[in-house]
Amino acid sequence: MFNDHLAHALKRVQAVLERRPETGLHDDAPASVRWTGGTRMLASHANGTVVPTDMPTELGGTGDQVTPGWLFRAGLASCAATSITMAAAAEGIELTLLEVKASSRSDTRGLLGMKGADGKTVHAGPGDVSLSVRIQARGEAPERLRELVERGLSCSPIPAAVRSVTPLALHIENA
Repeated sequence: MFNDHLAHALKRVQAVLERRPETGLHDDAPASVRWTGGTRMLASHANGTVVPTDMPTELGGTGDQVTPGWLFRAGLASCAATSITMAAAAEGIELTLLEVKASSRSDTRGLLGMKGADGKTVHAGPGDVSLSVRIQARGEAPERLRELVERGLSCSPIPAAVRSVTPLALHIENA
């Protein structure tokens, strides 16, 4: 069963990290993006996965690909769901349903560097970021599932980055 396999893998990794905590710190796989014209980009992973992005037509794109903002929300929801799944496996909870939806609200004026009525530049990032979780598990009370979701999210890397201010280092290289 998948749950048993996952729980065993997590215990194995945790045992190694308890013996050698320094092995937990690692560089994450970089996401490389190449401009292909207009507002179209190709995001690439070292394993060969390529994800095209583009902007909606009203912002000069073709509108036929997902936007970078959607990828952000997809990463947020996927990371949250993965962490909840891992927490469930560690606690022996057999999930029968898990759906996570990430949503946000953005002001396009920020993307364009425009100023608001107060004369300040409008924030370019998303605001009102939220996660909605639907979850079920055999024989588990709703309160236990709520606690499971909260524990899972407390250990989830991308939601943690969104909740706190994560420094962004910028390196510019002229080709």
